[in-house]
Amino acid sequence: QVQLIESGGGLVQVGDSLRLSCAASGGPISGSAMGWFRQAPGKEREFVATISRGGRKVDYADSVKGRFAISRDNAKRTLFLQINSLKPEDTAVYYCAAVTAPDWKIYTESSRYVRWGPGTQVTVSS
Repeated sequence: QVQLIESGGGLVQVGDSLRLSCAASGGPISGSAMGWFRQAPGKEREFVATISRGGRKVDYADSVKGRFAISRDNAKRTLFLQINSLKPEDTAVYYCAAVTAPDWKIYTESSRYVRWGPGTQVTVSS
């Protein structure tokens, strides 16, 4: 079964950029819609971005539109999240997730996803 591992998090300054990666092993991701979620201390996990299995349809949380960009490379079995203009409120553990889905389908609800990575910490210091 597919396993997901996030990487690319770290301690950064306000205004910096990061590129998170989510590498899949144990199977392809080409049949899966995928998403990024995050959880800040003391808060519930929240939706960040989602992408259809072919990469042609995406959606973002309002709080990250214009700053975050989700993409994928199915041949390399990797999902990406480009994060620009980081703010302190972006501090969280970022998770990637996957679910088998028809083409053009995307999901913003965490309950839709069945595969999750362990997360990568992003800390934005002011």
